Amino acid sequence: MTGAMKTPDVLIVGAGMAGLTLGCALACAQSQSGGREPGEAVSGQQSSGLNIMVIDPHIPVQPSQWPDSFDPRVSALTHASANILHRLGVWDAMTQHRVAAFTHMDVWDGDGTGNIQFNADQAGVEQLGHLVENRVTTHCLFEKMRTLRNVEFIQTGLARIVEAYEPTESRGKVRADNETNGGWRVTLANGDVVQPRLLIGADGANSRVRDQLGFRCRTWAYGQSAIVTTVTSEKPHSDTARQVFLETGPLAFLPLRESTHTKNSCISSIVWSLDTEQAQRIMKLDDATFRQQLARAFEGRLGNIIAADKRFCFPLTQNHAVDYVVPGVALIGDAAHTIHPLAGQGINLGFLDAAVLAEEILQAYHNGLPIEDFSVLRKYQRRRKPHNLLLMSAMEGFKRLFGVDVPPLRIARNLGMSFFNRHTLVKHEIMQRAMGLEGDLPALARPGLIADF
Repeated sequence: MTGAMKTPDVLIVGAGMAGLTLGCALACAQSQSGGREPGEAVSGQQSSGLNIMVIDPHIPVQPSQWPDSFDPRVSALTHASANILHRLGVWDAMTQHRVAAFTHMDVWDGDGTGNIQFNADQAGVEQLGHLVENRVTTHCLFEKMRTLRNVEFIQTGLARIVEAYEPTESRGKVRADNETNGGWRVTLANGDVVQPRLLIGADGANSRVRDQLGFRCRTWAYGQSAIVTTVTSEKPHSDTARQVFLETGPLAFLPLRESTHTKNSCISSIVWSLDTEQAQRIMKLDDATFRQQLARAFEGRLGNIIAADKRFCFPLTQNHAVDYVVPGVALIGDAAHTIHPLAGQGINLGFLDAAVLAEEILQAYHNGLPIEDFSVLRKYQRRRKPHNLLLMSAMEGFKRLFGVDVPPLRIARNLGMSFFNRHTLVKHEIMQRAMGLEGDLPALARPGLIADF
């Protein structure tokens, strides 16, 4: 039997990394304001004044139940993402598990001589980024959220969303100009009914919030699938992220460590993009043959592959919502956009979505404005959509550039990579963007007093 209707300020559907980041950022007072030094973490002891509800049918598995093997889902976190997690008071907990800093990047054309290399010293930083298992980030964010007094988590899913009209002249149906509505009534899978001021879809690439409310999307399939697993190589990876562009698709080796302080690790997470039929053939190979073909495709850069965990394969698609917001609703993370994994930028875009949306909501709240006002949500969309589209377009361009084996084009791209590799200023600009330190950054993501993670 359900109780009275619940009316939180914000209902977040989805307790993945983006949704949990938004919940933590909204719950903590001063997290977006000028009340803290740039590098100071949010204590979480003072409420922002907003009441937040987060729902998800699943809760993160506790570390005591994690298998000994690495999570096959690994993310390359930028400096901007690490800043966000640090300032929310999550980063230190993450480093108690496994966080692998990488100090170098090596990218080359498998069909030519083009090569470009980056190192942290050139960028004036300790590292270029961090490789973190998704289960580590999700667990630590979830545990942080549980310490926040003004966040309620309900382990349930979403059943139905309907418009909740109020019988007044001022709050009727959604107007043609999309500037007001009567809110949304959300029925949860457990039978509870919730009517939030603001509804957030953070429920991933197959978002039910997005689909139930009819957000228009531009979607296309690449005709490719990505094989992911964790492997052990004969030679240590030397904290270098490596990626080779093959005619069949990019192959990335992302350096991992057995613990945060392990040296000379030989463990890497691999993402191997292939035409779907070819990926299916690779998935059927026995372990020894798979390891041989993987080492050959990687040109033996790390010697033989001496061990490989269970392989996983998923189709590659790109999806982008035409709009991230409608009155009273906003999409963040994969619910708003999915991107080709060749740059490892997917969750970084989600973290920035969450931080920017939290910043706009808290600014409106502290200024006495309705947090659900469409003008507030449009500010979030204006700040995030151009950046996401630019990166998605760039990744699509890279895929097409390296996916065509035409001799003149091959020569041109190899010359281009060699040109960039020789010019320090150009490389520095590329590295700044790769670290997420360019553009319209929210306060949580900006460079500050964090010298080393």
